[in-house]
Amino acid sequence: MSLFDWFADRQKNAPVVRATQEPEEGDGLWSKCPDCALVVYRKDLVTNASVCKGCGYHHRIDSDERIRLIADAGSFEELDADLAPMDPLGFKDRRSYADRIRDSQESTGLRDAVITGFCRTNGLPLALGVMDFRFMGGSMGSVVGEKLTRMIEAATARRYPVLIVCASGGARMQEGMLSLMQMAKISGALHRHREERLLYLPLLTYPTTGGVTASFAMLGDLILAEPKALIGFAGRRVIEQTLREKLPEGFQTAEYLRDHGFVDTIVPRTEFKGTLSALLKMHGCQQAVAA
Repeated sequence: MSLFDWFADRQKNAPVVRATQEPEEGDGLWSKCPDCALVVYRKDLVTNASVCKGCGYHHRIDSDERIRLIADAGSFEELDADLAPMDPLGFKDRRSYADRIRDSQESTGLRDAVITGFCRTNGLPLALGVMDFRFMGGSMGSVVGEKLTRMIEAATARRYPVLIVCASGGARMQEGMLSLMQMAKISGALHRHREERLLYLPLLTYPTTGGVTASFAMLGDLILAEPKALIGFAGRRVIEQTLREKLPEGFQTAEYLRDHGFVDTIVPRTEFKGTLSALLKMHGCQQAVAA
């Protein structure tokens, strides 16, 4: 038995340990659950779809991991990978928009806050768009809107169902009206998709807010959400200050929205691929034909 196997076996059989302080981050071997403080071997966490085995907390994941969890191995074909944002307004606050774009691209390896493409999930064809919160808070600018619109239009032509994984702070303020225009553009593409009697499913993850919530996140034939996802338009503090009322406990969580009819069902990440393929089959999607 190698030292690695011995250590992994020790960890598997060890009693549950609650962390009293932040684990060391030097080598990235360990991860601490922010909800229950359970410290786990990072490889084990990833194997469980980055869901805490102690309390079910859903750690935030990037677009690459999300695609890996949904798409069959080797089946994802990216669309419009070369599209990148411009700075049409020459926007600058504390820093220029151009600098923020460059920093986000360097830190994430992405061109913008969404990846789109075609794939298979348990053999079923699917058009898949995955937003990535790491890129400027998953904000929706003109490139995000263009990539999602192109994907939906291509899915309509191929008669594919569409799944968009939402993770966003909303419309990107640095693009002004150009970002707000994307709400109508994507919604129009989804309307034409629905006119062809094709299925659209949004998956709302933590967080789904602002202009994304006000447009394509809430236009699904079935609206799916992850457990405890934050979903809303304005923030809790803004709403309370405007209404001058205290909001209910759990307001804007996926569970609250499901109980009040805004979300159809909550699906744990570890069960999502199976649930997705069952929904696709229920709505008449057929197995992809091998090339």
